[in-house]
Amino acid sequence: MPKMKTKSSAKKRFKVTGTGKLKRKHAFKSHILTKKSKKRKLKLTHAALVHKADESNIKQQLNLK
Repeated sequence: MPKMKTKSSAKKRFKVTGTGKLKRKHAFKSHILTKKSKKRKLKLTHAALVHKADESNIKQQLNLK
């Protein structure tokens, strides 16, 4: 049986924390930033955790489980 490959797209988008949770970046921070408020852009800068409902799907793509 061959090795399972990790999805390259998931590998680039998600990081695993020390406790096993998944970190992600916020969307809507790449362009058209002039109409967005400073507060909104600042909040989009910080990383967030992946929702519990999506965690198993992403862990499968990363071959963690």
